[in-house]
Amino acid sequence: MGGTLSAVFEPGFFTSAPVHAALLTGAVVALISSTVGVFTVLRSQSFAGHSLADLGTLGGSGAFLLGVGPLWGFIAAGMVVGGAMDLAGTQRRNSRDVATGIILGAVLGLSALLLYFDTTESSTTGVTVTVLFGSLFAVSGYTVPAAVAFTALGLATLVLCYRPLLLSSVSTDLAAARGIRVRLLGLTFMLVMGVTVALSSLIVGTILSPALLIGPAAAALRLTRRPLAAMGTAAALGVAATWLGVLLAYDSYHWKPVGSGWPVSFFIIGLIFIAYMLSGLRKPGRTPTTADAASEAV
Repeated sequence: MGGTLSAVFEPGFFTSAPVHAALLTGAVVALISSTVGVFTVLRSQSFAGHSLADLGTLGGSGAFLLGVGPLWGFIAAGMVVGGAMDLAGTQRRNSRDVATGIILGAVLGLSALLLYFDTTESSTTGVTVTVLFGSLFAVSGYTVPAAVAFTALGLATLVLCYRPLLLSSVSTDLAAARGIRVRLLGLTFMLVMGVTVALSSLIVGTILSPALLIGPAAAALRLTRRPLAAMGTAAALGVAATWLGVLLAYDSYHWKPVGSGWPVSFFIIGLIFIAYMLSGLRKPGRTPTTADAASEAV
């Protein structure tokens, strides 16, 4: 038994403080990313989630330039840009892509400028890699409790808004007919999604965070047509991929050439992609419909 464990877990894995922080932070971030991702897919806002991640580059690069932690930059950018997307016209599905594209083009140019300043005028090394691809093993200090707090806040918001949000995600007209304030609900969800993407950017970077948001949710919705069951399945897939990714990244430091570990973000996203492909082997289930949402929303 001991030989089997030593073959899987390299020495120091269970006693490493960075590993402990990575496992905790990765788990809570994967939990909220996967849960919010189910609503994102149901609301046809995958492009908005992808754009929020890209635009998080603005917050991360700005935070480094100001000398503060990247988490606060990601959070600020996520909430501001998420709210701006909704106010610019994401209430209607056919206008979401237009509003998102306009904001995306405007902010990416500014993000490129800030990254340029980070690399030319800052003494911090590896800023671009950290912002774009994450640095989960470098998470420490205030970042861990802050990530847990933001995750708890986001999940609490989803619990409070679950029934009306589920109904409006599948049928805006039916939700409005029942007296639900669809516009306010949409703005609230965009803010939650902005925070969620910011948290996922912290562990896998702004470029790869859409996969953590959409991948587990898309796989789960292939496996079950019940939204609540899909959220549980997505959360399990997201946490499993993150923990296994942390293990593989840690072990990779002992692979040849020794000392050249592979990025944890690569393993996490690779495992999510494999899970999504395997979910397609199952006979496709029926996509959640208004009736499914109404039955859970009542």
